[in-house]
Amino acid sequence: MPLVEVTYAPTVPEPRLRELGSVLPHLVSLAVECPEEPYDGELQPGDVEIRFRPLSPLDRSGLTVVIEIKSKWSTSREANRQERVDALHAGIRAATGLVDFGVYLSLPSAAWSQGDEANAHP
Repeated sequence: MPLVEVTYAPTVPEPRLRELGSVLPHLVSLAVECPEEPYDGELQPGDVEIRFRPLSPLDRSGLTVVIEIKSKWSTSREANRQERVDALHAGIRAATGLVDFGVYLSLPSAAWSQGDEANAHP
């Protein structure tokens, strides 16, 4: 389950951010797809979490948008992480028209649980 944080400058119009938010779940899922966590094209709640944060007056950034992605480490993701992030950058550019942005892909050793609410007992 990738966690995505989008930091953006005040000059980025809200419609562009909404467009970015609508394409990121699919594009990020493609970028981190691997045999351990295959992507079937059917995103479910909790599959990709995206948070948007405006730059504060104290932040220093040379880009209008920075997209940070954290996804659990796996051998297959590690083997070609640069190709994955380059393809994701190209996909975001093609889908949104953004040009002054960066993408950072981090693959930490991690675990995730959101429980199984359907089988939870009161």
